[in-house]
Amino acid sequence: MRKIEPKYQVSWLVILAVLLVGGLLCWGVQHDAFLYKTPVGRVTKVTNRKRFSQVDNFHNHDFTQKQTLQVQILNGQYKGKSVQVQNTFSASQAMDLSYRKKQQLFLHIQRKAGHQLQVTITDLKRDTVIVSLSFLAIVLLLMTMKFSGFMALMSVLLNGVLFFLAIKLDVQSQGADVLAIFATLAFVFAGMTLFLVLGKTRQMIVTFGATIIGTLGSVVVTLLVLKFTHEQGLHFETMAYVTQNPQPVFLAETILGSLGAVMDESTDIISSLFALHEERPQMSRYQLFLSGREIGKSIMGPLINVLFLIFMADTFAMMVLYLRNGNSWGYAFTMNMSLGMVQSLVSGIGIVLAIPAASLFASSLLKRGDHA
Repeated sequence: MRKIEPKYQVSWLVILAVLLVGGLLCWGVQHDAFLYKTPVGRVTKVTNRKRFSQVDNFHNHDFTQKQTLQVQILNGQYKGKSVQVQNTFSASQAMDLSYRKKQQLFLHIQRKAGHQLQVTITDLKRDTVIVSLSFLAIVLLLMTMKFSGFMALMSVLLNGVLFFLAIKLDVQSQGADVLAIFATLAFVFAGMTLFLVLGKTRQMIVTFGATIIGTLGSVVVTLLVLKFTHEQGLHFETMAYVTQNPQPVFLAETILGSLGAVMDESTDIISSLFALHEERPQMSRYQLFLSGREIGKSIMGPLINVLFLIFMADTFAMMVLYLRNGNSWGYAFTMNMSLGMVQSLVSGIGIVLAIPAASLFASSLLKRGDHA
């Protein structure tokens, strides 16, 4: 099978232009205070005071410390003024922050009697860090993958827009059709991503089919288990900030989470089988199927472990907080990890189901093409 070269290439000149634009953009967000209606200030001097130790009822040790910050206001009617701001932070910094020189802050300013300004810190200005990291990710993607990286970036941006529109539609419908909205979105995500990354090829069609089968299978298994167990042991009320029926939201999260893992695995298996068939066209359909199954076995374990570690990292901080405040392991697990663990298991089911689906689809299509 002849390798199809992409029609368009991202040249090094374009990459250099992106570097220049990104540098200017990072410089710009450091000096964009005039764009904000909220007062913005820059820390020019920091004076740290004495630490005070604290021990709570569960023997957790911490300390608090006060800071006196000299802050120069960068925008608004008080632009150019230098004010003193008091800040108190703890070592854990769970609910507060320690500020450093040259950081930019969002401020709340009130004029008291005698024309004295009372200034409090509302938040840290983070746009420079966000823009810099985003710019770095884009440049590395373009430098290492060029056209493929550009198409991957386009798929991420388009999927982000679709996800925003889906959330907006869900809010407008007040959660009545959340499952239908995000199930449809999963199909669109898979189709658009694979089309942009793989192009209009047989490999894209096979990968799309395997992804849908694996995702759909994992969701069907989940629904059957929930029905026969009457959802015992699942506490949907622990989902944070849900203002609608939490069960459909949980299932929507499960569909999207399973989709990503299944798509990753299906792409790896099918691309490997296409390359193997190009090198050894004499292999039979059954041999290709067995090869796909072996490839799936080799990547299944690491992929499931990656999902588990991501899940653990997401809940680790709250688990430690619950345990250090005297809660039992069972209660801490229920409140923080139970629903996430179920979603990880569902993704694992999808990963397992995708192996035979991807292997069967790829081997059948490749050998059918040989006889065509």
